[in-house]
Amino acid sequence: MVRRTKADALATRNSLLDAAEHLFQAHGVSRTSLNDIATAAGTTRGAIYWHFKDKADLFNAMMERVTMPLEGTLESMARTAGASANPLLLMRDSMMNALRQTATDEQTRRVFEVATHKVEYVSEMQAVRDRHLQVRNQCVAMTEEALRETVHREAIKLPMPLSTAALGLHVILDGLIQNWLLDPSAFDLEKSGRHTVDAYLAGLGFTLPPPRATPRAAARSAQKAAAAA
Repeated sequence: MVRRTKADALATRNSLLDAAEHLFQAHGVSRTSLNDIATAAGTTRGAIYWHFKDKADLFNAMMERVTMPLEGTLESMARTAGASANPLLLMRDSMMNALRQTATDEQTRRVFEVATHKVEYVSEMQAVRDRHLQVRNQCVAMTEEALRETVHREAIKLPMPLSTAALGLHVILDGLIQNWLLDPSAFDLEKSGRHTVDAYLAGLGFTLPPPRATPRAAARSAQKAAAAA
């Protein structure tokens, strides 16, 4: 009998997750069986139950391999909140980073598409729904805190309750990503997102400086300057 190493086990786990990503994207979560995943990964159904409790556990493990854009926003805001002089600008930069990651990283886009368009919250996927709600609630709470701090600093009176303003901003970001995933050629996610978020914040009464150039925009500007020299 061949003794399996930790490296072998990790390789099997990753191949199962790779297979799940592509099958879920192609066929949807409910129409993809654990046996389909095992076959695509070149292993057995038993190997799945060695690594995962059920389909929901496998799905969440697939999600955890990639930092989802909105979760990345949370991490970025939490990591730099103490050093930030302007919580609103920090929040806006984090949101723009989320849009950039979605637009430029293939695996992030694939997993986000599965998580938003290819999953049904049926009973066996309750743990997935719970995770989605937890992330949504954390995003809205941190957005609300950033808005609250800025309202206090700038003595602004919002035209709506703070909680509603925070929810609206989250819905804009989430909706932009979901609609872009339906047809990535329909609009520029970063550019449209920046304009929409800034217009919303301006409508709330905040004054924002021009956004910092994205890496791609900075590179284009440098190329133009070099060509003109």
